Amino acid sequence: MVLNKIKQSILTLTMVFLTFGTVFSVAAQQDTIRYIGKTLSNVDYHHGQLSPAVGVHATQVMRASREHSEKADGFGWTYNHQPMMAYWNNTFYLHYLSDPSGEHIPPSQTFYMTSKDGVNWTKPKVIFPIYPIPDGFKKEGVDGVAKNLDAVMHQRMGFYVSSDNRLLALGYYGVALDKKDDPNDGKGIGRVVREIYKDGSFGPIYFIRYNKNGNPLPTTFPFYKKSKDKKFIKACDELLSKPLQMQQWVEEADRNDALIPLKKQLKAFNYYHLPNGNVVGLWKHALTSISRDEGKTWEYNPLRAPGFVNSNAKIWGQKTSDNSYATVYNPSEYRWPLAISTSDDGLNYKDLLLVHGEISPMRYGGNYKSAGPQYVRGIQENNGTPPDGKLWVSYSVNKEDIWVASIPVPVTSEVKENANDVFNDLPNGDELKLWNTYDLSWASAKIERKPNGTKWLTLRDQDAFDYSRAERVIPFAQKMEATFTVKPEQNNHGLLQVEFQNQQGLPAIRLVFDSDGEIKVKHGARFGGLGKYETGKEYTITVKLDVTSRSYTVKVNNGKETNKIFYEPVDGISRIMFRTGEQRHTPNADTEPDTPDYVDLPNTGVEIPEAVFNIQSLVTKKL
Repeated sequence: MVLNKIKQSILTLTMVFLTFGTVFSVAAQQDTIRYIGKTLSNVDYHHGQLSPAVGVHATQVMRASREHSEKADGFGWTYNHQPMMAYWNNTFYLHYLSDPSGEHIPPSQTFYMTSKDGVNWTKPKVIFPIYPIPDGFKKEGVDGVAKNLDAVMHQRMGFYVSSDNRLLALGYYGVALDKKDDPNDGKGIGRVVREIYKDGSFGPIYFIRYNKNGNPLPTTFPFYKKSKDKKFIKACDELLSKPLQMQQWVEEADRNDALIPLKKQLKAFNYYHLPNGNVVGLWKHALTSISRDEGKTWEYNPLRAPGFVNSNAKIWGQKTSDNSYATVYNPSEYRWPLAISTSDDGLNYKDLLLVHGEISPMRYGGNYKSAGPQYVRGIQENNGTPPDGKLWVSYSVNKEDIWVASIPVPVTSEVKENANDVFNDLPNGDELKLWNTYDLSWASAKIERKPNGTKWLTLRDQDAFDYSRAERVIPFAQKMEATFTVKPEQNNHGLLQVEFQNQQGLPAIRLVFDSDGEIKVKHGARFGGLGKYETGKEYTITVKLDVTSRSYTVKVNNGKETNKIFYEPVDGISRIMFRTGEQRHTPNADTEPDTPDYVDLPNTGVEIPEAVFNIQSLVTKKL
């Protein structure tokens, strides 16, 4: 009898715990961001087989070059990473850290760029210079003593706009005693700050926070309180009073720094506010938590957001101009592709669309260089709002080149009307509104006005390691016609590929203006010729296709229609792409990561003749 009562009591308590556990679980789910969509990325493809977010313009703003430093940063440094952005004084601001060849190998400095439109950027300037570490510097628990050693820059926060509209740029000087040492272990020199003025000039550099290791040492720059500018000191004090701003500093700060609310060594913090005032925090690995008091405390230890796939690259989250929310990240265990997911309420993320689906060859070897578009960062709350309403992000590719992408809002993967894009007839600035572009420093994809005054979409390519690309999403079709006009400016080098693809980016038809002066179509592993093409002549190509029979006809100018078969079956056509090079398939899931003995590719400084292909129009219709 007694035993039965005990069993009953245990059962009752168990039910109570289960009930409360369910309640707590539901509550936690309600206060935790999660991915509820069904789309997942496939790392066998650089684009992950994801549908593109319509109208993304990805722009390479700095292409590393050791051999042609005058076209790059002026130094020829090839490790470039961790860009940060702000929008202030009607201008985009970006800074990124740089080392000569590899991560955590000094010397190191931070470069700074500006742009009025997010597309055309100034040449990089040094905003935080090389910093010599005093000889004899030691790190507790780390073997080695500094001798003729420079600091390594490593910062998770780039900018801060104060309440009285002053723009501060921030950086951090860490110490790596060898190439495996961690510069953001809380044992570095300290964090620096300087003001950026409206005329583009900089204020002096100051330390805003020392590490314990750095504080007793003589420093090159004074403490910010020494400034004679009281408003600058006020702006710094304001920054130091903001828990959400301080949380970005956790990795580099002393492990017991009183300014850091959540002292766990989580990485790459960013945040956004929900309509009820709660704050969603995000860290690497898609870790997340909720704060109800502006970051002073957090509801639970950060946990991996349910449904999100993300490895050790950054994840970015923000509220968008249409009062929705977005996260941008690498949805895989690799650092590709770069994708965006959207949410109506800031908690439930429902889709997964492509932002950047290309990986160029890693031209230069270096310590801890990872392949892919990575370390994405947008414009943090209170750091400015671009007037175009787009979501702007910066990132590096291969920890080598610096990129910026604009994503139209509202974010969508669909268009309702067929293309009727005669570029000269479209309003200035809107010609590529529905096009996705991959626009490089040495291989551009832009609207150009020709000497006779007409506008064309022009793809240029003088990059031996990459290509330019422009892509148009169209309404899904199983029977359709497409007509486009191309005018090449050469016929003895370069090439232009035109592909008809399905929603996942798998091609069924490929036409080529090849480097031997012939127009070709792909037949399985082989190509068939459609005729020669000449420099400066316009070629209007009409393609009529039928997915159900896997067949199409192609006609060049007023020539005869030729019957062809898809070289790969697809369910329908959703995209038409123009590209000045062969599709890449490496790196892939089996490529060795972070290879320490990776060497530079051959001929990294080679210069090739520019190839130019002008596209006058693209018109599509369903049949």
